[in-house]
Amino acid sequence: MQETGGRLDLVAEARRQWRAHGWVGPDRGMAAVISLMRAQQIVLGRLEDVVKPFGLSYARYEVLMLLSFSRRGVLPLARIGERLQVHPASVTGAVAKLEAQGLLVREPHPDDRRAVLARITDEGRRVAEQSTAALNAGPFADVGLSDEAAEQLVEVIGELRRSAGDF
Repeated sequence: MQETGGRLDLVAEARRQWRAHGWVGPDRGMAAVISLMRAQQIVLGRLEDVVKPFGLSYARYEVLMLLSFSRRGVLPLARIGERLQVHPASVTGAVAKLEAQGLLVREPHPDDRRAVLARITDEGRRVAEQSTAALNAGPFADVGLSDEAAEQLVEVIGELRRSAGDF
């Protein structure tokens, strides 16, 4: 068993088990996938801890930021889902919570009776600015990697995203 600082490295242990079962070769891919998933859990936990005092989840923060970056502070719910690559039900839930907090309002689309728009409020902009400042001072400023390693990570994950047709 692989231990680091008294704690078991579950990725290394899974890889050891993969090899012990004769799955040499695929062990690299398995370790890469499990490492990515665990890193995502760690990073998301840190982000959630920072935005929680602002009454946000990281998913709701992303909706607010998307609206704040739009030219008029308003987008159709379907466009929010496309840009954030999330299911429409997730967008609806996030928007409902943000609306209940007074951070955005829903309004009918002027040209499409089937569509609904989300518009960020002044309070939503204030919360977006404050939570972004906290993220920029915390996990975005110190992701737990050197600047060089962070750039390498972006490149490596970019390669994975390109091979999947993500952009």
